[in-house]
Amino acid sequence: MTLTLGSGPFSGHPGGDFNFRVDAPKHILYFEDSPRRVRVRLGGETIADTRAAKLMHETGHMPVIYFPQDAVRIDLLEPTDHSTHCPFKGDASYWTVRAADREAENAVWSYSDPLEGAPPIRGYMAFRFDAMDTWLEEDEPIFGHPRDPYHRVDVREGSDHVRVLAGGELLADTARPKLLFETGLPVRWYIPPDDVRTDLLTNSDTTTVCPYKGLAHYLTLAAGDRSIEDLAFGYSEPFSEAVKVRDHFCFLHHELEVEVSDSPGDG
Repeated sequence: MTLTLGSGPFSGHPGGDFNFRVDAPKHILYFEDSPRRVRVRLGGETIADTRAAKLMHETGHMPVIYFPQDAVRIDLLEPTDHSTHCPFKGDASYWTVRAADREAENAVWSYSDPLEGAPPIRGYMAFRFDAMDTWLEEDEPIFGHPRDPYHRVDVREGSDHVRVLAGGELLADTARPKLLFETGLPVRWYIPPDDVRTDLLTNSDTTTVCPYKGLAHYLTLAAGDRSIEDLAFGYSEPFSEAVKVRDHFCFLHHELEVEVSDSPGDG
């Protein structure tokens, strides 16, 4: 989200207006310092550890953490013949990581001769996030993808009247939702469990990970012959930014009708 995704200012489709003419290219690279200690582990070994990491923000992509080469255990890397070309950064070389009994093929890349005009990425190495066992910022694990310092989650108490229906069946009705505002996304209404027809919902095997909110568990509608998979989700152990929506339900599915209006008597 944030700078280069969604409605971010450099996403190609900004959600706001500047007070100056923007002549920036459609594809933007922004390479900045990160003040946080970042570590990467595989097979019980720390593969990289630095307080001099860089964050690459790139139009249409999640942020990527780049490590100074001297912060990487080069002895655990083996160069491969794999390469890729980026029209904005140049040709990337790859390494396979081997640590203990673990192997992550082509999980590290670097630009030894970046294109003219690219940010100063020579001498830095990046890791495929999902190929590593553990990522840490300071002493806390990060999940899903690197956290973007320009991404924000705010939860506010609300009094909107929210009703959720599936084919005319009322699934939820509340005047005390929690409103979750997340950078680059539409507002989401989280409904307390006492205002949800939980007897019509069953737990799904689906889970997703958000680096800002935590592990989401999904629910499926099972009412007579009607079934809608993964129509709602919630966080039983949310991260601190989203702790107010603990055990609440958010309904998000194209087959649902979500009605939102001011509560009666509101001025």
